[in-house]
Amino acid sequence: MKKIFLLLTFSYAIMSNAQQFISTGQIEYEVRVNNHGVLGDDTWGRMFRDQVPKFSTSWYNLTFANDKALYKFSRQEDKGNRMFSMGGNETDNIWYSDYASQTFTDQKDVFGDTYILRDSLMNIKWKLVPTETREIAGFNCRKAQAIIFDSVYVFAFYTDEITVPGGPMGLHGLPGMILGITIPRMYTSWIASKVQVLGVNTSIVVAPEKGKKQKATELLDKIKKSTSDWGSYAQQMIWKLFL
Repeated sequence: MKKIFLLLTFSYAIMSNAQQFISTGQIEYEVRVNNHGVLGDDTWGRMFRDQVPKFSTSWYNLTFANDKALYKFSRQEDKGNRMFSMGGNETDNIWYSDYASQTFTDQKDVFGDTYILRDSLMNIKWKLVPTETREIAGFNCRKAQAIIFDSVYVFAFYTDEITVPGGPMGLHGLPGMILGITIPRMYTSWIASKVQVLGVNTSIVVAPEKGKKQKATELLDKIKKSTSDWGSYAQQMIWKLFL
């Protein structure tokens, strides 16, 4: 009996150590975009299709520390295969989220100008789908789905082993970290390719300050006026900027 008790105790200790609960680290996301889908099939979109590859891939890092996170561009595949963008330099955009206060401070490049936007995080009403699971970057993830911008479906996979309720850009609100996202109407997917826990410089997790302070609603009005003849791509650009 003593041997059995010791064996059970040892097994329990191993299982306890195997169950990680991470609150600090860095996640690298592979972001894959169908550029032709983003451009749309109207006259304006067809004008530019021959100038860009159908698909492009880039990588972004989400550095998180407890209840705060910073999401920004890391690298991309060769420049000849970069994602199409006319609204600004997307690689300069920065997302800072404070999950405790439910606020964000974002730096966005729009038409050559840099803006600082501060507001409340998007209220996302998630529906959990616990029967569907997937392994991403070595973590067991559960599925959830939601609707944003009134009609845009989001399909996410999150892990509760990372306790920070965040994800790429301003996506948040699940009981753990989002490691995979697909948004069909944005023709884009975000999948974690690597999770680093040790040796992460979390001092960079601070709100950006470079740029003109602007209300999100005012910037949205400006973009709508400037892109009124851009076809369906204008809507894609707005979704991406305010996600």
